[in-house]
Amino acid sequence: MTEHVEQIEHDSMLLAVIVRNEYTKRGITFFTSNDLSQQLAYMRHPAGKVIDPHVHNPVRRTVSYTQETLFIKHGVLRVDFYDAQQHYLESRELRAGDVILLIAGGHGFEVLQEIEMIEVKQGPYAGDSDKTRFAARVPSLVSATH
Repeated sequence: MTEHVEQIEHDSMLLAVIVRNEYTKRGITFFTSNDLSQQLAYMRHPAGKVIDPHVHNPVRRTVSYTQETLFIKHGVLRVDFYDAQQHYLESRELRAGDVILLIAGGHGFEVLQEIEMIEVKQGPYAGDSDKTRFAARVPSLVSATH
């Protein structure tokens, strides 16, 4: 996309969007297409800018998959990406101020330095039926356990 914004893709499928802390641009920039059930945008406005008061109208939507957005407040988090068949693809490190929208595929995490983060995802919460857990298959972790 641009410097400080990365799209993680596999087989033409968008898995995640990472917006680094260093990203800056005036106005409003959306990083997601209109069809995703979770939208990610960056906004930068000068002092005095007025955003008109508004309410959001009820709109029926269909959400098939949970999409999570993580805001890293402090520390370092490694994100491991997997395809839908649970095969490891690649990893990225997130640091304070970075934001990631997890869109598709699988993911796992390892805390590299103590972190504080905020997670936003759609509700209502579906309990255990919301996810399928599987063993980590990150090459460095697999070789370290054998």
